[in-house]
Amino acid sequence: MFNSFLNLCKNILSRIKKMFAETQSRRVKAFVIRSRAAKYYLKNTPILLHHNNGDENRFPNKVASFTKGLPHNELGEVDIDAYSHFLEVLKTGDANAFETISLGGERKLINPQASYAFELVGPDSHQLEIPSAPSFSSVEAADEMVELYWQALTRDIPFTQYNTNPLTISAANELSSLSDFKGPKVYGKVTPDTLFRGNTPGALEGPYISQFLWKDIPYVAKSIVQRYHTTTPNDNHLTSYRDWLSVQNGSSPPTPNVFDPIPRYIRNARDLGEYVHRDISIEDGLTPVLILLSYGNEVFDSSNPYLTSSTQEKFVTFGPPHVLDFVSRAARPGLESAWFQKWLVHRRLRPEEFGGRIHNTITGAANYPINWEVLNSEAVSQTFNMYGTYLLPQAYEEGCPTHPSYPAGHGVFIGAIVTMLKAFFNESFIIPDPVIASEDGLFLNPYDGLPLTVGGELDKLAYNIAIGRNGAGVHYRSEGINSLQLGEKVAIGILLDYKETYNEEFEGFSFTTFDGKKETV
Repeated sequence: MFNSFLNLCKNILSRIKKMFAETQSRRVKAFVIRSRAAKYYLKNTPILLHHNNGDENRFPNKVASFTKGLPHNELGEVDIDAYSHFLEVLKTGDANAFETISLGGERKLINPQASYAFELVGPDSHQLEIPSAPSFSSVEAADEMVELYWQALTRDIPFTQYNTNPLTISAANELSSLSDFKGPKVYGKVTPDTLFRGNTPGALEGPYISQFLWKDIPYVAKSIVQRYHTTTPNDNHLTSYRDWLSVQNGSSPPTPNVFDPIPRYIRNARDLGEYVHRDISIEDGLTPVLILLSYGNEVFDSSNPYLTSSTQEKFVTFGPPHVLDFVSRAARPGLESAWFQKWLVHRRLRPEEFGGRIHNTITGAANYPINWEVLNSEAVSQTFNMYGTYLLPQAYEEGCPTHPSYPAGHGVFIGAIVTMLKAFFNESFIIPDPVIASEDGLFLNPYDGLPLTVGGELDKLAYNIAIGRNGAGVHYRSEGINSLQLGEKVAIGILLDYKETYNEEFEGFSFTTFDGKKETV
């Protein structure tokens, strides 16, 4: 009896030791995976000296820098003492010091302390870089502004009318004549088919709007129709100088937006601009995930290890929860990398502010070194004929947000999101039953053009979200592709950090980058 009890105790003790050893081994392995990822960035990522375009130092009156929300004089030039203190606060990163920034009105600056946030997965935001923005006096900056004036003039024209409407035809003609316009062209010319579009092949094929912003969204046990509230035609703001100056000083919007009571499918730049006015971040990833998942196994990338398994189905790993997690988790690190660049590196002025510089230069109130291609443009002239000022008409009642322009936050988070989507799904898969919105935005009609692929429509979605706010007057073209590529770097870093966490035999995620290269992570 005693020997039996003793053997039982020995067996229990042996099991406990084995369980402890296995648990300890698991703990060590988990530690190694995490520490190896951290050491990778410590050893292999160089210390970066981030560079901006030099405008902040070039102009003592800071006319080429973002200053909205701080106090300004009658020309809309910032109070230098207030700006200098603002810079000192940004440099220190002291949380309490941010409460001492001198504002010009009631509008607050949007989250500058996010530029100091750390991440536990993927690269640190300060370890990523993007090219400098075009300088204030450059031809490229002037040409970007010409495009923005045309986008404001044409924001109520349906995309399907671009080939026939005199305004969009004039816009394409003038943009073709500019010496440093970076938008897509055909044989060196901007056409109504390439007007205001992104530069990747997918963004240029088929309708202007991605299928993922039109098709019904399968959601739990129902479908969501993608008709959204938008503002009414000609609902444009900050076209009077008094209103413009008031919002530079941080005042509340002087005139409210007027909303269309009928929700509509996105059919013009106003609708798209209002969509990206109201989205936050991960909605733009959730929508395509839910649509793509409804297409079944065929839509998954061939690298998925469960597509060839005869005994197992994907779920927690390489299945819907995995996709949803990675798509959503990419958004905030993307925004953190954008906010670091916005507040601590570039501080580029918004198009709304640039429009004030153009107005004061043409009227003779000031003499800023702005390239003549925008000052003498048909777009600016037509704007004056319509509004009596040379200010850039804004679609949003408040104008631009109170954070710097470069890079575009929407561009970075959608770049990260779309990279994740391309990693999980088959880019060559053809979207079934493609659609196109009617000119009144009330219906979806069948689209009978060339086949539209997942990869192409994801690239198009990226540009719709990244430069959709250009049509509202709050971002420049150069912020599109540079922001998308910054978001892509964020997503690649996250994918790399998770590479060793899978038990499955997996060769890595493969996808096409925004510059057309094939990447495997």
